[in-house]
Amino acid sequence: MDAAGSSLEQAALSALLPPRLRPLARIAFDYGWSWHPSGEALWRAIDDVRWEACGRNPLRLLREAPRAVLERAAADEGLVAAMDGLAAELEAARAAPAASLPGFAPGAPVAFLCAEYAIHASLPIYSGGLGVLAGDLLEEASDQRTPLVAVGLLYRRGYFHQRLDRSGLQHEYWTTVSPEQLPIERALAPGGVPVSVEVPLRGRPVRAAVWRAQVGRVPLFLLDTDVPENVASDRFISTQLYVGEREYRLMQYALLGIGAVRALDALGVRPALFHLNEGHPALAALELAREPLRRGEPLDRAVAEVRRRVVCTTHTPVAAGNETYAPAEVLSVLRGYVEGLGLDPTAALALGRPPGAGPDEPFGMTDLAIRCARSVNAVSRRHAEVARAMWARHWPGRRPEQVPITAVTNGVHLPSWMAAPMRELLARHLGPGWAEHPADPARWAGVDAIPDDELWAVRCRLRAELVAFARARSVADRLARGEPLAYVERANRTFDPGVLTVGFARRVASYKRLHLLVADPGRALALLAGARPLQVVIAGKAHPRDEAAKTIVQRIFALKSEPFAAERVVYLEDYDLEMARRLVAGCDVWVNLPRPPLEASGTSGMKAAMNGGLGLSVLDGWWLEGFDGTNGWAIPSDPATDEHTQDARDAAALYDLLEREVVPLFYDRDADGLPRGWIRRVKASIRTIGPRFSTARTLAEYLERVYAPRGSSAVAASGPGGTP
Repeated sequence: MDAAGSSLEQAALSALLPPRLRPLARIAFDYGWSWHPSGEALWRAIDDVRWEACGRNPLRLLREAPRAVLERAAADEGLVAAMDGLAAELEAARAAPAASLPGFAPGAPVAFLCAEYAIHASLPIYSGGLGVLAGDLLEEASDQRTPLVAVGLLYRRGYFHQRLDRSGLQHEYWTTVSPEQLPIERALAPGGVPVSVEVPLRGRPVRAAVWRAQVGRVPLFLLDTDVPENVASDRFISTQLYVGEREYRLMQYALLGIGAVRALDALGVRPALFHLNEGHPALAALELAREPLRRGEPLDRAVAEVRRRVVCTTHTPVAAGNETYAPAEVLSVLRGYVEGLGLDPTAALALGRPPGAGPDEPFGMTDLAIRCARSVNAVSRRHAEVARAMWARHWPGRRPEQVPITAVTNGVHLPSWMAAPMRELLARHLGPGWAEHPADPARWAGVDAIPDDELWAVRCRLRAELVAFARARSVADRLARGEPLAYVERANRTFDPGVLTVGFARRVASYKRLHLLVADPGRALALLAGARPLQVVIAGKAHPRDEAAKTIVQRIFALKSEPFAAERVVYLEDYDLEMARRLVAGCDVWVNLPRPPLEASGTSGMKAAMNGGLGLSVLDGWWLEGFDGTNGWAIPSDPATDEHTQDARDAAALYDLLEREVVPLFYDRDADGLPRGWIRRVKASIRTIGPRFSTARTLAEYLERVYAPRGSSAVAASGPGGTP
């Protein structure tokens, strides 16, 4: 089935619906609805309560809604008109001709390979920032008609769900979703046959079915080993995202890289280029070498041929994100595959090490990606500096500043992350074509002329919506933990839509330094209890095996009995994509406290800025590029100091900024009740951050500097040296 075609699954769903609602079957299987301004409202108009109960899954909503509910929706002229309009817009977007990729054959797409994708909460195949960035790029590629296909894994158990006990200790649990419950379909070969592929792992063939999720114009193909042909242990390979057992994780990465190349070949897709988004899918390079090796090319020439078709993005300087394996671990999983390529295992293993490394050194997934890519990019300018030093061994004889790792700073997909009230405000004042060119600074120049009262009204509305959400969720979370009723009710009574609201929400890892919020309990509690108080919304999951991160959450909970803590601090459990959208829209201040230089980029602060929130961040990652002194606040942390001293200084700087600048500026109101100074800073934030940190700019840079034949001149001229 092509992007504009129909399918048996859609036909079956259509048959369940009243005739007037049958276009909903097409809409349900196209995630393009999820970033359309009227998409969410359409599903809620059918049955708001059931929509939430179904996990905002349109397929489940339409299957599970009683017939009477569907008939009532079919009789609603406004709903039907909105449905017809959305269906027509999605159809037109799918049918529009693809943009060209200069220098490539017409119709040849970029193949984007990644271990996770955050498309929508109803497709739970993501854990954090890597997936969010990947999902945003796919959505932007759809908007820009960029010829791109994506490949990942279908995790039936997804990432874990989080439950905290009364001490704040995290407990994890998983739920299983079958593909038939998701708005995805079996991928079909050109002859209409469902596609499956085989990948040899641990000496036996493992079969993977291929599913297709439609992300607007972009097809996302997902490999699934939970099929009857596999033994029980192999069926589990693709089941759980970032499974803890190392051998399983290596098998996942082998399935992702090798399986992606084989799946695209079976589907008749001939990519012009393969984009390895992080090191996880790096084994795709070995599979791409199969053809030149079969022709009798030596390994070095085969790799050189592959390199012309591969680019790589590295996303983190944190060791856990750049996984390595002992040679014996690699061969236990891949010996048969490597020998099937006609390669000596020693030579194959050397590809996953820097030039000159010894035979006992570990095999790195990021190392393999770097060795086999024509260009490598980091995800911010600062991260590029760190990455050049990290990976300099791949370019022997060069100083770190000469290492050809460039930067393409991350961005966010504006239609997905800007809340409707802010979009509507900007559309009124910036003109109808503003959102179609979000990377053009000239389109944002009119932000300064927006009447202060209108902008403040939108910010107050978004804060009030977040407060209502936080009240409801925190009450439910506290009740589920078995907290005393008096403690439960304190959040419901006093979390206040008129109070300065500070947000800290992201994956809980030690280097993110959530603990700095309570490093000085006295000052922290005074900020909550002052005549001009603030309230804090916190959310995030710690990796199941990161005990240090779990302890940080417990340090937050240890203060819950202190005065005003129960009323003005909420920790929202089970952070996901939908919760993130509410938080970045409603918070007045978005706090980020990474230990530099470990924040590769970060994107949550960009999302908050696009909704009128102000950043208060350590100068690391993207904030080094985004902060200009007028559009938020910065903490200039010194990475050269020891961690204890660094934490103490950064925590003190955080409290100083909150006490002396942030709180006074928010509450300083004129005769009209408006915080004019705060609003000026909000306008500066929207105007300066909006155009520079959208995925429209990010994708344009990939197209011009990375995807274009031979990449940018600096990168293309110098691939990694020392091919075995």
